[in-house]
Amino acid sequence: MKIITLILAVLLLLLQYPLWLGKGGWLKVWEMSREVEAQQQVNRQTEARNALLDTEVRDLKQGTEAVEERARSELGMIRNDELFFRVLDSNANQTTENLAASSAVPAETKP
Repeated sequence: MKIITLILAVLLLLLQYPLWLGKGGWLKVWEMSREVEAQQQVNRQTEARNALLDTEVRDLKQGTEAVEERARSELGMIRNDELFFRVLDSNANQTTENLAASSAVPAETKP
C-alpha cells in the first residue's frame, strides 16, 4: 500500500512539474503577462506622443500660426509692422553696467 501511495505521489509530482515550471507553465505565463503589461504602457505613451506629433504636423501643413510661433520663439523674428521692445531686469542692467565699467581699459597718459 505504501508503494502504491509513493508511486501515485511521484506521478502527481511529475504531472505538476510542467504545470508550474514547464515551457507553458504558470510562472512563464505570469512573467509574460507582466512583460505584456509593460509593453502596453510603452505603447500607450508612444501613441500619445505620436498623436501630438501628428497634430503638430497637420498644423504645420495647414496653418501658418505654428510656423509664425516657431519663428518668433526660436529665431526671434518679428513682422514688418511690429516694433520690438527689449525689457531688461534692473538687476541685469546693473550687472551689465558693472561689467562694462570693470572691463574698460584706462586711457594711457602721455608724459
